[in-house]
Amino acid sequence: MNAPRLIYMDHSATTPLRPEVLDAMLPYFTEYYGNASSIHSVGRRAGVALAQARRTIAELLGAKPAEILFTSGGTESDNAALRGIAPARRAATGANRIITTAVEHKAVLQTAQDLADHFGFTLTLLPVDSDGMVALRDVEAALGDGQDVALVSVMLANNEVGTIQPVAEIAALCRERGVPIHTDAVQAAGKLSLRVDELGVDALSTSAHKFYGPKGTGFLYVRSGTPFWPTMTGGSHEASRRAGTENVPGIVGMARALALVEAEREQENARLRVLRDRLIGGILETVDGAVVTGSRTARLANHASFVLRGVEAEGVLIALDLAGIAASSGSACMSGSHRPSHVLEAMGVPAADAVGGLRLSLGHSNTPEDVETVLARLPAIVAQIKGVAPVLL
Repeated sequence: MNAPRLIYMDHSATTPLRPEVLDAMLPYFTEYYGNASSIHSVGRRAGVALAQARRTIAELLGAKPAEILFTSGGTESDNAALRGIAPARRAATGANRIITTAVEHKAVLQTAQDLADHFGFTLTLLPVDSDGMVALRDVEAALGDGQDVALVSVMLANNEVGTIQPVAEIAALCRERGVPIHTDAVQAAGKLSLRVDELGVDALSTSAHKFYGPKGTGFLYVRSGTPFWPTMTGGSHEASRRAGTENVPGIVGMARALALVEAEREQENARLRVLRDRLIGGILETVDGAVVTGSRTARLANHASFVLRGVEAEGVLIALDLAGIAASSGSACMSGSHRPSHVLEAMGVPAADAVGGLRLSLGHSNTPEDVETVLARLPAIVAQIKGVAPVLL
């Protein structure tokens, strides 16, 4: 007997590799396996593929190929942006302050904190409202005249609650003051436009596995003229900005994946928005104690997130998994602890509620029937957990 089909609603964590992407990658594992820096024919073939992938990504962003720097993923891209730009700008101008928000991914927050703790930078953390949105007036106040600001980093879309930040407007404030701005676009890629001139950013991070590409591959866009020091040394790869032999199969797959999602983005967003709104509406109607987290309007089309008051997320996730539904917790608790998400905490969600975070993130495989199945099973799961194991306050 065949096992029931898995309903996968954790696309914000990772996405499955598309068959077209795998097909594009396979020759570079087997036939064109050369090092892209080698001068023999196999190496030259890999080098051509690398250059074509760089051109493809640059065209999709409205950037120059030389502005695309290949990395191992979102975490490295965020680290490279902060560690590469802030010290270089400080050396050039004396600016010593980094501005970011309280709801950034840990790859940004912990890197910014490390630069403050060990490298002498001053860190300004901007608050957010109950939707997880940063206020432009707070950004403007923090910037001042911008002379002491080395870098601003504001994510394009939040991974936990799906809120879309006003990055273009923030970038305009930075541009008026000559301050470089980076955006973590890891969750936004494939769902929002990454056209860098429309966004107005000087650096942008992504990770391929968030848009149906391979894990372990990403890129960082760095605008020409932006001060930047390499954070990985040991070779002249990536125009001496990131040492290490390039992952040609992964990069080829990433370029193919980004081209596919960009071509389909508007149509797919429209489809997913219908499913998302049905999920949100249905859960609010049928699950006692469910509250939406994040903006109801400035929100990723595939993203539904909640706190389920009176339950802990772990029990809900286990029960959903046993029912054939893969989801995740918006609370991002550390294993073995009850520490709530820093994102929900920054949004003012009480700790007792934050431990009941639930994130349902949709993708290509999801159907209206999947949504109805979740809506049919989740209320009973939550009711059962509340009856058996209520949160101890």
